[in-house]
Amino acid sequence: MRIGELATAVGVTTRTVRHYHHLGLLPEPERLANGYRDYTLRHAVVLARIRRLTELGLGLAEVRDVLADEAGRDLVEVLAELDEDLARQEAAIHERRTRLRALLRNAEALPAEGPVSPELAAVFAALAPLSDSPMASKDREMFAFIETTATPEDRARLMSALGGAFATPEGAARAHEVYVLLDALADAPADDPRVAEAARALADCLPRELLPEADIDHDDCFLRALYADLTPAQAAAVRGALRIVTGGHS
Repeated sequence: MRIGELATAVGVTTRTVRHYHHLGLLPEPERLANGYRDYTLRHAVVLARIRRLTELGLGLAEVRDVLADEAGRDLVEVLAELDEDLARQEAAIHERRTRLRALLRNAEALPAEGPVSPELAAVFAALAPLSDSPMASKDREMFAFIETTATPEDRARLMSALGGAFATPEGAARAHEVYVLLDALADAPADDPRVAEAARALADCLPRELLPEADIDHDDCFLRALYADLTPAQAAAVRGALRIVTGGHS
């Protein structure tokens, strides 16, 4: 992705992206032969998380501490301190304190991708037994990324679809099957015969409410970044699943 595509996808300005580079919050990407920065899905995930943290009222120095602590303990401490400060301004920032209290009530279970909404945290909790799955980890990051960048209407639709698909024992079992198949393709070539099986299982698991009504454009900058973040066989399985659910037209 180019810097403008990254900024648009996350909902910030290119000036903000460059500022985060300057502060060391966002890693610098590799540059193409023409000198342009080449952003990956990983940069979009980190940038979206920075946006979520700053929207909660954290300063950039606090964001740096949170990003540096993979265990998430610093995030809980920072949120608690911020909640005490917001208490002195309760009338003006009532909505923000409500969100923070929801996070702090479940501080011990705060996901590594947090902060996320209570609804998405419930989905993550249902998928907790899959915490060792690399593909499950990628999905959690993607769900958090989409929740951050979606409109309120799309965010509500996302939470409803994910809750219906995964926040049940049956849904979690289907997800487990899919992640096992996709994780097994980590070192496989794109023409591995297991790709077709993984594509069918993923197609059966995908919430139809999350899919666009029109044909899917695989050359979309977001999908290009998603495929680049996967191994060749995993990307082939995702493409195959999307073709199945769109009747082979994507």
